[in-house]
Amino acid sequence: MKKLYLVPDRKDMDRMCRLGETYDCAFEYNDFFMAGVLDDGGRQEELIRSYRRHRPDFGQDTMHGAFLDVTIHSSDPLIREASMLRVRQSMEIAQRMGLRGVVFHTGRIAGFRDPGYLENWRCVNRDFFTELANCYPKQQIFMENMFDEAPDILAGLAEEMSGVENFGICLDYAHAVISGCPGHIWIETLAPYIHHIHINDNDLKNDLHQPVGSGVLDWQEFDSLVRKHGIDATVLVEVNGYDAQQQSLQYMKKHGIYPMEKERER
Repeated sequence: MKKLYLVPDRKDMDRMCRLGETYDCAFEYNDFFMAGVLDDGGRQEELIRSYRRHRPDFGQDTMHGAFLDVTIHSSDPLIREASMLRVRQSMEIAQRMGLRGVVFHTGRIAGFRDPGYLENWRCVNRDFFTELANCYPKQQIFMENMFDEAPDILAGLAEEMSGVENFGICLDYAHAVISGCPGHIWIETLAPYIHHIHINDNDLKNDLHQPVGSGVLDWQEFDSLVRKHGIDATVLVEVNGYDAQQQSLQYMKKHGIYPMEKERER
């Protein structure tokens, strides 16, 4: 699809919409993953109405689903049930809005590689998200790497779910490069399963969400790897605020960073 996405700012929607139109961007909403919103139907409708005044059709848009403290593979039945409820609530909102997809996190304990823990994580996520994908066939489900230390476990889940058409990986490239595992390994390993990508910049140590091109990430390497492996994914510029987003988009256009093509010199 190769479409760009922005995180909309409800307080600055006129400029956000103009920026989106200039670069042909859709939106990824970050207003619906907190418990206070998930439990408040009135607040949800208020947010939806606010966005609909500026964007009557959400069909190309996505949202970030519940992820804070969400552990659907927990051995504690109360935690597991609450986590699954939050994920289902997210999908209900996406269905009501007619969104294209929802992003969730792996929820793994980063660096904990006990075989029993990893097998349980894979099996529970496979069964739960397969059922969820079947219940919401019109919405894509994207599983994002959070602070996972390497891509192999996520790739294993994606391989087992490769027959589920509306499930895929959201590669957060900024998370990948601070994991200790090189970014090229993440892309090479997950390439067959990547349907969505999150990008922003950092110092290779912390998840800073800086504008693209303002940190030290090698964006030419990112671009060449994505194109080399034939990845056809939508891309969210995951920075907040009009100025940071405009700066990111201008940098990407100038340097031809995926999914943009490099400007021809006059």
